[in-house]
Amino acid sequence: MKAIHVSSLTPRKEKFDLYNTVLSALTWRKYNGEIVHICDSESAQFYSKLGVWDAVKPLIPDDLEGINPQMFWAAGKLLALREVSSPVVMLDKDFIVWKKLDLGSSIIAAHREDLHSDIYPDVSYFQMKPEYTFNPAFDYSVLPLNTAFLYLPDEDFKQFYVNMAIEFMKSAHDCNDNIKYMVYAEQRLLALCADYLKQPVETLLEKDKIFELQDDYTHLWGEKQKMRENPEYEREFNARCKARIRRDFPEFEQVIDLIERI
Repeated sequence: MKAIHVSSLTPRKEKFDLYNTVLSALTWRKYNGEIVHICDSESAQFYSKLGVWDAVKPLIPDDLEGINPQMFWAAGKLLALREVSSPVVMLDKDFIVWKKLDLGSSIIAAHREDLHSDIYPDVSYFQMKPEYTFNPAFDYSVLPLNTAFLYLPDEDFKQFYVNMAIEFMKSAHDCNDNIKYMVYAEQRLLALCADYLKQPVETLLEKDKIFELQDDYTHLWGEKQKMRENPEYEREFNARCKARIRRDFPEFEQVIDLIERI
């Protein structure tokens, strides 16, 4: 199964992030097949040095086609999906799949999310350009889908969802909100579009159990901030990652030296 990582704007150069990214790519290749890194030009130059993807392709426009990068910091993911054909898996770089997946005809996301108003407000919250209208046929009670993992099996649906998300991002008035607008475009619209078009949806995890220990998936989630605040915690995490690379992927051991020199 083809998968993609996506990077745009400034490349992430934190060591813990790079080690997790490398393991995400190598583990996908081991269990599930091809993985390509879709980037803007700067990110493509940086990540090409690591050499762990089947290809690194600079397909994301450096200017995000005019989309506000502060509000829509994950816009590159939607622009990348537009450029690849389904069926396709999009993996966040901090998400690792430790097993072979059986992917069928249903959309698969990481998990559902509750409609907390501080993250997912009513659509009346959004300040949009006059020509933009929210689809009155959408059922806005549908729970959003977390896209740390996203499998899109159908090309027509993928393009419908991506076009809706890009239209929303390009139609929003500039503001200082960098959470609610982005998760509406990426995660809530995914669920709304799937419900509207009667597409079957599955999730890898139950939303009420995402913080329970399990063996099949790793998602750094809030651990990233803990590592930024605690250097010893980061050193321990990096040591475990390096040991895993040396044990499971000895042919890529040189990537450790590359990361340590960054």
